[in-house]
Amino acid sequence: MTVADQTGRTTLDTVANAAATPEQEQPHAALGLRDEEYARIREILGRRPTDAELAMYSVMWSEHCSYKSSKVHLRRFGETTTDEMRRHLLAGIGENAGVIDVGDGWAVTFKIESHNHPSYVEPHQGAATGVGGIVRDIMAMGARPVAVMDGLRVGPLDAPDTARVLPGVVSGVGFYGNCLGLPNLGGEVVFDPTYAGNPLVNALCVGVLRTEDLHLAFASGVGNKIVLFGARTGLDGIGGVSVLASETFGEGTGRKKLPSVQVGDPFAEKVLIECCLELYRAGLVVGIQDLGGAGLSCATSELASAGDGGMEIDLDQVHLRAEGMTPAEILSSESQERMCAVVTPENVDAFMAVCERWDVTARVIGEVTDGENLRITAGGEVVVDVPPRTVAHDGPVYQRPYARPAAQDDLQAATTAGLARPSSAAELAEQVVRLASSPQLASREWVTDQYDRYVRGNTAAATPADAGVLRLDDASDRGIALAIDCNARFCLLDPREGARLALAEAVRNVASSGARPVAVSDCLNFGSPEDPAVMWQFAEAVDGLAQACAELGIPVTGGNVSFYNQTATTAILPTPVVGVLGLVDDVRKAVPAGFGAPGDAVWLLGETADELDGSAWAGVVHDHLGGRPPRCDLAVESRLASVMAQGAARSLFSGAHDLSDGGLAQALVECAVGSRVGASVTLPPGDLDPAAALFSESAARMLVSVPAAAEADLARLCVEAGQPAARLGEIGGDALTIAGIDPLDVAELVIAHTATLPAVLDD
Repeated sequence: MTVADQTGRTTLDTVANAAATPEQEQPHAALGLRDEEYARIREILGRRPTDAELAMYSVMWSEHCSYKSSKVHLRRFGETTTDEMRRHLLAGIGENAGVIDVGDGWAVTFKIESHNHPSYVEPHQGAATGVGGIVRDIMAMGARPVAVMDGLRVGPLDAPDTARVLPGVVSGVGFYGNCLGLPNLGGEVVFDPTYAGNPLVNALCVGVLRTEDLHLAFASGVGNKIVLFGARTGLDGIGGVSVLASETFGEGTGRKKLPSVQVGDPFAEKVLIECCLELYRAGLVVGIQDLGGAGLSCATSELASAGDGGMEIDLDQVHLRAEGMTPAEILSSESQERMCAVVTPENVDAFMAVCERWDVTARVIGEVTDGENLRITAGGEVVVDVPPRTVAHDGPVYQRPYARPAAQDDLQAATTAGLARPSSAAELAEQVVRLASSPQLASREWVTDQYDRYVRGNTAAATPADAGVLRLDDASDRGIALAIDCNARFCLLDPREGARLALAEAVRNVASSGARPVAVSDCLNFGSPEDPAVMWQFAEAVDGLAQACAELGIPVTGGNVSFYNQTATTAILPTPVVGVLGLVDDVRKAVPAGFGAPGDAVWLLGETADELDGSAWAGVVHDHLGGRPPRCDLAVESRLASVMAQGAARSLFSGAHDLSDGGLAQALVECAVGSRVGASVTLPPGDLDPAAALFSESAARMLVSVPAAAEADLARLCVEAGQPAARLGEIGGDALTIAGIDPLDVAELVIAHTATLPAVLDD
């Protein structure tokens, strides 16, 4: 029988008396477990689970940890990854983060994950701990974290709750990253009504390591000790992955879930980073796992499952910061800034000495055994005795029904063909400015100015550049480039093509710096998997992204799936965010963002078609979303990326900017505003009307600045590569002068483009 302790909470049943516990006292439904899942747990154990076991299975079999609704589709990434794509892959899907061998003994690890629901409940802490969690994933690979990025999506700028959510999220991202001393290289901020009750906070971290320092999460070697080190374990974050991340929000219910949100301490994490790096250098770690979602339940079960034996854990040895915590609470807590390491007995004293030097609390909480089970004790009693693989890896797998929604045909039939297009010079100019000052396309400086983009001194480019560029190490000029992208409007119109376009845009952004794209990490944000229409969107997006990566020869190294992103019955736009890692041979030759010097030529690489469906122009000017997204030809994207890399290596470009949201008009405005200089240009050659030429969002296009002395070389390069290219004009003057529209004063454009967010968020 269970009894109440002095705190008023209920103590845990032991394995010995679990079988005698009445069925109705097993609260599996409240923990997010279905009746059939509970029945399967009973079948695995041959008895009723204890409360502690039930807590472990509930968090580890949650959607967030087990991918039970997405596994059957995520296999497409493995099926489409060739041996050639794996050639430089040191760690991939299934590990804490993907790792790419970049040569000369160096490796780069990166990953993007979501922290969506906690960021709605408590924006500052939800976003901050999202950053902290992804940083620890990178630490767990044996790497030093070197930079972060974030993709943020919230409701309309003027929506009442956006004033609560967005400033809180931005302060959380900035606070945690700035305190860690990690530059924030860029990302996205998107406004859309579907995110009003369910914001998306996708955090990316990248780290650098020597290839010999790679560490993986496994517990091997009978007698090896399990050491928990870092912050103390408290009551924060309990139920975060099993309940908070696996439920949709009802109207007005979000803030009631506050206990499920973790509390972060970036200063503790900063010390933990340095402590881990010294432990790695000293060779004191056999295996390691961070504690994030599912806390100690995840760390112990995954380490044991990936090892070659069993494991015994004594919860009485866990350092706590709350009195009277039950075993289930200790195992489920998602308190931040914690790591779990496997250490040989002879190295324990040295391990502890390093932790003491960094003032990091560390305790031996168990050891690897020659058995098969994970056994956990508390107060001298066994509270968990389970096969670890059944907890960590053998959770339920669902073949969720999916079907193309009936409304999809009507959505795609509602094209922009009948929308009024501007024709006069004045009307064209007015719409260029309207787009540039709209919440969708206005400057994000209000957000990014709260982030330190240049700390550590290795940042070569950051927001508002299309891609962040970072020097790989202090001793060389080799570098990496990173970008994250997704146009969810395109994904609603066609999830398969939209996912391909998300990859294409991220590749293009990385290529704008002159980098060679080499790897992908994704964060797949969707509504409820119990909705067949949502699962159709998900299946289409995954298959499209997997095929697209295969076409480009770039492996998906890992990522995250986030379901249940909806408020009541309203799902978010399907949002498969794609992060791309690129390599830069010499950061000194990385192409700057924007316009080059006055007198340089402006060239457009790529071809423009009449593709306004799903465009920013359709949304801002006509409040319209329908039709089909732009055509995505990845062979053409690959050719453009190759031309950019070759041109950068030959120093042909003085500036570059990809064409995406807002088309050519927005690219010209952003170049003029960013460089504070005008240009005189014509529209691309062809028979397009001015609106299509200006606002079309055709893919595979790049606006580049070229010094006069390099124009002939660029022309030859484009001819040799079969790359369409057109000279549009020259940089210079105080106005952006586009043939056929009224001139736009650059100083006035700066005000229009930069004032939108502060006007609302500074009130």
